[in-house]
Amino acid sequence: MDYNIPKLPERPENSNKGTFGKILNVSGSEYMTGAAYLSSASALKTGAGYVELASHENVLRAVSSLSPEIVLAPVEKIPDIIKTSTVLLIGCGLSTSDEAVKLFKQTISMAENLPTVIDADGLNILAENKIKLPQNTILTPHPKEASRLLHTNLDKILQNPENSAQEICKTYNCVTVLKSHRTIVASQYGTIYHNKTGSSALAKAGSGDVLAGMIAGFLAQHMNTFDASVLGVYLHGLAGDLAKNDLTAYGVLASDTIRYIPNAIKSLNKQV
Repeated sequence: MDYNIPKLPERPENSNKGTFGKILNVSGSEYMTGAAYLSSASALKTGAGYVELASHENVLRAVSSLSPEIVLAPVEKIPDIIKTSTVLLIGCGLSTSDEAVKLFKQTISMAENLPTVIDADGLNILAENKIKLPQNTILTPHPKEASRLLHTNLDKILQNPENSAQEICKTYNCVTVLKSHRTIVASQYGTIYHNKTGSSALAKAGSGDVLAGMIAGFLAQHMNTFDASVLGVYLHGLAGDLAKNDLTAYGVLASDTIRYIPNAIKSLNKQV
């Protein structure tokens, strides 16, 4: 039986930016700046009240020129920032350098039970290191990253993605978003959602960073890990579909998907 798409989080009029959560985004590295921007901007576009990006100075410089809404900080400030954060998003474009591994381990150790989304290089670091994760964690691997997390071959993941997603949930005690042309969301309690939105328009660099940011955005608005993942996956695919209608599957960029998030939200509202 299909899992119903969760309702959008409420937006009370008597509110402020703190009402809708603060995300600490630890993403980007010296030569990978785009992922940090895409994951931060998509979280804001999904409704998060505040995103603070902690990263390399090259990343901060690049992002400052793209978005005045994203708050910027050096990684040295993470111990202070995490104390007032609602959600941790980590890994997009982080790299797997020794410095990145150290940063990942230190940040996760400070997160305690802070709801956490781990994507991209964060997953690759996790696959190679025994790290205790926060209780409310979401992992967002594509099939190759899933094979690394389970220390198995890619063919096994592709042959039975549902079982693979469930195995990741059990191994890491997390919600798993196994990304593909039909993304699967699985929980450690056995709940499964098969997504039906999205197309080849999303098969572009940066698409996963946008999805991670969207999921973190809903998590910041006090949704549980499974519902935030399902809603993020559904709307991400729908935004890509709407962008495809205007730009073709060939011409949709990850940044276009972000622009179409409001259209996807409007479309969802019309369905309920």
